[in-house]
Amino acid sequence: MLWVALILPPSPSDDPQAPAAVSPDALRGLAVWCLQFTPRVARMEDAVVMEVAASLRLFRGRMALKARLEDEAPDLGVCRIGWAPTATAALVLARCGITDLGDRLLQAVLDPLPLEALSAAAAHGASLNRAGVRTLGQLRGLPRGGISRRFGAGVLAALDQAYGLRPEVHGWEALPEDFHARLELPSREDRAPALLMSARPLLMQLCGWLAARHAGATGITLHWIHDSMRARDIGDQGQLTIRTAEPIRELEHFCRLLAEHLAKTQLLAPVGELRLQALGVQPLAEDSGSLLPDEVRTGETLYLTLERISARLGPQRVLQPALVDDHRLEWMTRWQPSDPATHKRASRPRPCAAPQTPEPAFLLDEPLKLAVRDHRPHYQGMLTLLVGPDRVEGGWWDRLPAQGDPAGHRNVMRDYWVAVSENAGVLAIFQERLADGEGAWYLHGVYA
Repeated sequence: MLWVALILPPSPSDDPQAPAAVSPDALRGLAVWCLQFTPRVARMEDAVVMEVAASLRLFRGRMALKARLEDEAPDLGVCRIGWAPTATAALVLARCGITDLGDRLLQAVLDPLPLEALSAAAAHGASLNRAGVRTLGQLRGLPRGGISRRFGAGVLAALDQAYGLRPEVHGWEALPEDFHARLELPSREDRAPALLMSARPLLMQLCGWLAARHAGATGITLHWIHDSMRARDIGDQGQLTIRTAEPIRELEHFCRLLAEHLAKTQLLAPVGELRLQALGVQPLAEDSGSLLPDEVRTGETLYLTLERISARLGPQRVLQPALVDDHRLEWMTRWQPSDPATHKRASRPRPCAAPQTPEPAFLLDEPLKLAVRDHRPHYQGMLTLLVGPDRVEGGWWDRLPAQGDPAGHRNVMRDYWVAVSENAGVLAIFQERLADGEGAWYLHGVYA
């Protein structure tokens, strides 16, 4: 598991005697934004934590996701980010300004950290400091029974959760059906164009919510609440509605549209609070990630695209796969020059007998001869035969090119097996059938 903790700073309070606390609206907005990366998002004290191990490939790996979070999260008020195998450890590391473990073990990094980084231990920091205990490693070295009797079981539970010795329980954030976000401005603002800077975090939350829903919005409404110290003939709020030609969720597009409209807006009174609402939310069709998409934005299908490429480069330079009625793996599919008239016809599978064993996803260009020990084939270790044999023979009709032996042909006599290796995975292997005894073993393909 891989957890990320994003810490928000405490909000300023009008009461100097009240303890500083993180705004619930800020935490809720950050959690909604994080839902675009993973559904496993939870609020934890002054931070939002999310488990991203299953999402790394979707966002091009850990380093790419880390760079994106470090680039975008500060715009939402995030002051520190930590990565660790547990949510509690990620929160502790973030509080201490440690971004990542690197190549170090979790225990080696946590042991020298101060008690104040773990909330359950910080609550008893004064008593522990008087006893000479100032780090998490020293706290772990104390007798567990004494810690539990004097400070409660919660300290041990939090300590074990940080070190990965006890499971953590989280209340996962649910993606709201409708988007409404609120932000209280740090100071009163009387110029409409200046509202864009404060509205940008709300727009980021909106784009994160849309990404999590795989949707786009055709409009937004920005509401602003006027300061209570205003003229009597001025209402308590104002609003600005922006429409788009098609559903979008690009942050910069929303920002540009909002900036253009705010530049022509005049506020009737100073503003102290902003609210954002999404309009016309619709599912957004994702662009294909393939090299040749089935249909491009212009409406041109794949077949029309291949016709155009074939006409430009010549049919001999554009090849298409064609299924062949052949039960030998190497020759089930052949590549032939592109013919626009046969694109659709060639794409339809031809009926053929189903093999007794599943066909591998990847074939080697040439079968690889395997080592045999004690009559067992080996490839990165001993292979275990799972399914088989599936006998394949024939090919007397498939003559070799004339430059070789004119009487030769591609006749095969093989017994195929599905084998498994602890290191190489599931493989397709075969044994040649010989009249005078056992034949050699070959690796022919790899299952996905």
